[in-house]
Amino acid sequence: MKNKVLAAILTASMVTGLLAGCGVSTSSAPAEGAAEASTAESGAEGAADAAADSTAAADTGDKPYSGVTLTLWGAGAEIADNDGTQKLLAKATEELGMTFEVETNPTGTEGDNIIKTRCASGDLPDLVDYNSGSLFTALNPKEHFLDITDEPMTANFDEAFKSCVSQEGRVYGAPFTTTQAGAVVYWKPDYEELGLSVPKTWDEFLANCDALEKAGKTAVYMSGGDTWTTQVLFLGDNYNVNAANPNFAQEFTEGKAKFATTPAALAGWKKYEDLVGRYNADSSAAKYEDGCEAMAKGDATHWFILTQAIATMIQNHPECKDKIGVFGVPGDDAANAGLTVWEPNGWYINKDSANVEAAKAFLEFWTSPENLDIYIDTFGANGPSCIKGYTLPESVCPAIREDMQSFFDNNKTCPALEYQTSIKGATCEQITTSAATGQISGEDAAKMYDDECKKSAVQQGFNWQ
Repeated sequence: MKNKVLAAILTASMVTGLLAGCGVSTSSAPAEGAAEASTAESGAEGAADAAADSTAAADTGDKPYSGVTLTLWGAGAEIADNDGTQKLLAKATEELGMTFEVETNPTGTEGDNIIKTRCASGDLPDLVDYNSGSLFTALNPKEHFLDITDEPMTANFDEAFKSCVSQEGRVYGAPFTTTQAGAVVYWKPDYEELGLSVPKTWDEFLANCDALEKAGKTAVYMSGGDTWTTQVLFLGDNYNVNAANPNFAQEFTEGKAKFATTPAALAGWKKYEDLVGRYNADSSAAKYEDGCEAMAKGDATHWFILTQAIATMIQNHPECKDKIGVFGVPGDDAANAGLTVWEPNGWYINKDSANVEAAKAFLEFWTSPENLDIYIDTFGANGPSCIKGYTLPESVCPAIREDMQSFFDNNKTCPALEYQTSIKGATCEQITTSAATGQISGEDAAKMYDDECKKSAVQQGFNWQ
């Protein structure tokens, strides 16, 4: 997925880190929460308001952290231009007294290189907003960031998220915002019309597709004109791979397991074969935006896509809000159907900061249910929160607040592979597109991807055979 989506910032208007495990660029991703908030102009105005409020509150001198200025480092779309963030910064100043100075970082490889350089030089701000998963662990967090394992707030973090901001069993990050998933977005009215049930297995899914085709409907949408989108079926199948082999990510990293030789991993590639011929007529040329439009109008029933797309659907067609649903990529075990999750960025505290106590207080403030409500009501959500027991506000659509939340409530989630290993194939989207269009078999695609991953492994010093 090189140059195409997901490092993992689910608050970014370009969702930084999305699909970073296969190098997908954030440039194709729509604004998170676009359905319920506009973040550009209001974010700029919010920044000014927050600055004014911060100064006024600091002058009172009667707050616990009056006189403390916290420096923040993160993408502009997540902090300076995000009206949800700006509301919380202003509220933190009003209640806690601290003020904020924001440094805006570039996204993508440039931003990765800058933060690595600043870690090496000891020039970190008080708080860093950055990827979770493999990009985070590459920063050698125990050397640079504060261990918050034993902080009271950390007990409330979802275990899957904690695994993505940990090193050697110690936790270093707090969730910036909500999750999202690589899943099947579907048109509920078609299911109601034909009396279909949400499938628990791949065979059940194919049977639903057969019924839809018989009724003259487009069973599956493919936006092959934006090749990064063809990866979602493969990447979203990671829950099923992990369910069958919980050690796959570690064994894959060590070169002991491969996609072509691990049955559960190969199954994800072979699913492409089952879908050839079921797509929309313009499947090779259709773009991501076309998919959002088609699904919002009910012109297709299923789309394997990141759940960030729901915001765009609802923004352009508010009447579809209750008609869109979500389920995970089906596997073979009906009793263990689950969801592959892209974890959000984390907030990380510079362990050498002179303002550690103020930074911890801010993170406790940020992750409180009351303030999560404010952020999400303002900026939206692409998935459930990483805070255990938190209930998404009514402003969030049922596809996220109910369908996706049920997987979290039942502990049926797994992080995408990119959060578990740094090894990735540079041509993932080209291979998935070839498989999706029937140019190569699933088995050949798996072998090709293994070869690409071997190049990545060797470059990182892993002993792959």
